[in-house]
Amino acid sequence: MATIVVVEDQPDNLKLFTALLTLKGHEVIGLAGGERLADMLRSHHPAPALVLLDIQLPGRDGFELLEDIKKIAGDHPWKVIALTAHAMPGDKEKVLAAGFNGYITKPIDVRSFPAEVDRYLGGATGAGG
Repeated sequence: MATIVVVEDQPDNLKLFTALLTLKGHEVIGLAGGERLADMLRSHHPAPALVLLDIQLPGRDGFELLEDIKKIAGDHPWKVIALTAHAMPGDKEKVLAAGFNGYITKPIDVRSFPAEVDRYLGGATGAGG
């Protein structure tokens, strides 16, 4: 299974996402904010396969944090998926245009969330393609 970083400032959401992904066998690193995200990605070995990044965070938002992690030197094995309550027309396109690899809306459907995450993990392991 994969290592997944979840950046979510709402404690109940972070707990729920962590529980659902852990039950599927993933290692989950939960961060209540993005302040340590870039440092954690630089130092965690092996590198996480996926970052689930809330868009609306206090301080620096998900778009700003995405720019930070794009600047990390070297090969980036992780995919960055936006977690957002923004589900209006055009929001998904804005997220993808910013460089996110995908988009998951909140509130999540607890039955389909693990499978949705697994779809994004499909090519994140570095296996040929």
